[in-house]
Amino acid sequence: MFSRYASAQRADSVIQQTVANAGAATDTLTTSTPVDAAVKDRSTALYTPGERARRDASIWTLVQGILAPLQLLVFAISLVLVLRSMFSGAGADVAALSVLVKTLVLYTIMVTGSIWEREVFGCWLFARPFFWEDVVSMGVIALHTLYLVMYLGGYGTTTEQLQVALLAYAAYLINAAQFLHKFRLARKSTAPSAAPAASS
Repeated sequence: MFSRYASAQRADSVIQQTVANAGAATDTLTTSTPVDAAVKDRSTALYTPGERARRDASIWTLVQGILAPLQLLVFAISLVLVLRSMFSGAGADVAALSVLVKTLVLYTIMVTGSIWEREVFGCWLFARPFFWEDVVSMGVIALHTLYLVMYLGGYGTTTEQLQVALLAYAAYLINAAQFLHKFRLARKSTAPSAAPAASS
């Protein structure tokens, strides 16, 4: 009887040890290490350290920072003129001129933006962090160009031309929201690294 009791104790001890080992193994698998966290940060970060350094050193970053709010201002003025022309029939020439100015600013910011992507990411367009923003930008350019062709070529009525302009403006707003979202992400990603420097 004592032998059976001792054997049962040993079996129980083995079972408990096996359960403990399994739990430790599970903890090891589910616990993220500093290396894992670093890899995850790199995969989700908007810029690598090298890209961030090139972004901060590039003159084209400043150019984009000036052109982006300028385009938004031109857009707002043009939108008011286009809507006034469509609803009242007055000021069609002024509205058309405003869309031409908006298109010119758009072309300028797209060219300088491509140069900026080349300097920072090494490619002219469709860089990894801004791939979908560039895809939508192509649609924005296409719609603005369609208006330009219709206006200069005399295709369609004035109302139809302005309708295309409004469609282009709607696409522009979507694209602007995309870039604004990425701008906020970039600020969030740089905030933690700036905090220790400010406190030291």
